[in-house]
Amino acid sequence: QVQLVESGGGLVQAGGSLRLSCAASGRTFSAYVMGWFRQAPGKEREFVAAISWSGGRIKYADSVKGRFPISRDNAKNTVYLQMNSLKPEDTAVYYCGAGTLVSTRESDYDYWGQGTQVTVSS
Repeated sequence: QVQLVESGGGLVQAGGSLRLSCAASGRTFSAYVMGWFRQAPGKEREFVAAISWSGGRIKYADSVKGRFPISRDNAKNTVYLQMNSLKPEDTAVYYCGAGTLVSTRESDYDYWGQGTQVTVSS
């Protein structure tokens, strides 16, 4: 089992920045691919970014590429999502997930956190 806890969400003006963190406990964090997904009101959960265990392979959704770098610190069992140049359409609950594939598919992630709310005002 892996337990995931997201933090760092909040209210920010358009153009601002936030850094989300996802702290993991339980089984060996460094063995897992970590991903970020988001779900806006009335919409399905969508892929944001994912990073391999070594950090050597990364995927981004086109909507966040160049704005939301993902990183991880295996010594701290934490994955980060630095959110820059935020837009109102980035408003959503952001979830981190742990899996074994660098995948854009929600079903490829076995463990999930509770989510953290990000609200971007115009």
